[in-house]
Amino acid sequence: MKIGYDGKRAVQNHTGLGNYSRYVIEALNDHYPQQEYLLYAPKRRENPRLDALLQDGNGRISLHFPKGWWRRLSALWRIYGMRKQVEKDGVALFHGLSNELPLNIQQFKGVKSIVTIHDLIFLRLPHCYKTIDRLIYNYKFRRACQYADRIIAVSECTKRDITLFYGIAEEKIEVIYQGCDPAFSQQVDDEKKAEVSKRYHLPEKFILSVGTIEERKNTLLAVEALEKLPEEYHLVLVGKETPYAQKIKEYIKQAQLEKRVHLLQGVPFADLPAIYQCATTFVYPSVYEGFGIPILEALNSRLPVVAATGSCLEEAGGPHSLYVPPTNASLMAEAIKETLQPSKRERMVEEGNKWAARFTKEQMARQTMKCYERVLMNEN
Repeated sequence: MKIGYDGKRAVQNHTGLGNYSRYVIEALNDHYPQQEYLLYAPKRRENPRLDALLQDGNGRISLHFPKGWWRRLSALWRIYGMRKQVEKDGVALFHGLSNELPLNIQQFKGVKSIVTIHDLIFLRLPHCYKTIDRLIYNYKFRRACQYADRIIAVSECTKRDITLFYGIAEEKIEVIYQGCDPAFSQQVDDEKKAEVSKRYHLPEKFILSVGTIEERKNTLLAVEALEKLPEEYHLVLVGKETPYAQKIKEYIKQAQLEKRVHLLQGVPFADLPAIYQCATTFVYPSVYEGFGIPILEALNSRLPVVAATGSCLEEAGGPHSLYVPPTNASLMAEAIKETLQPSKRERMVEEGNKWAARFTKEQMARQTMKCYERVLMNEN
């Protein structure tokens, strides 16, 4: 069977939707090598992690780009022009991995379709998005949900939002959880941790938060909580900075926390497991998420987790992580202090690691392939 994918994110994105896209393809190729996986992308981009995936795919994974005059209209090709190419390639099912499908997907002859919806945060928190972006996302996401034969939601929270905002029947939506890269569950040797710690000037004891530094991620709450922690503890923030980061920096200066807060940008993936494993506790104060992969990365790294209530983070963190309202720095500080108590910490680490073990590549691959088979057989 030939399965087609919207491969734009797999090619162009190094985090987020790119990680998810590569993770799905790798998981399916590992566990279902009898199938062929065709990625359709508008442009070539240098991406070492995708190159490694293609090399390890033993020819079962292939990249496909616009041909002829469509190369000059590659963006339009992705949303409207790939139909003939997909049909000619003999694709039986097309999976939109990042919230959208070609706008004419219903015209693809003999091709079933599935779309993965990661979140509808732009509808939950409209003030965090530009008006034009919200309009485009809403049009593409809604249309994909309407025309897809099946929808994969990355969490129960996202499934509820799809039903609430788009009126899609629950029976059409299947929740399939993503896991995280196995690198986070592998013990990093002391030499590598020491080298990474020295290179990034990591403090001896630090609270870690990973993710884009933007308003929705609510990073300021972690900084406010730090003020209420013993002075030997620092805060390390790893992620791309947006204009919201300036607000963080102003608060740091006002609170005289310059020596205790460390912002790291452009950290390569290869260094992340070591940074996690050097940390004391992981915090994720995000106001709203589709799932929360960094929480899984932390649990696999044997870190206790403190996260925010209000969206799906309990699904990722499980019953033994701690959760606080995303507006209460005092409660976050108290929760972090709990993770520093040896007996409490040990239990959180052990139970959290067990919880994270539920989210495996094998399970995701099996559920995804079963979803494909049901769609192709016209089963609910």
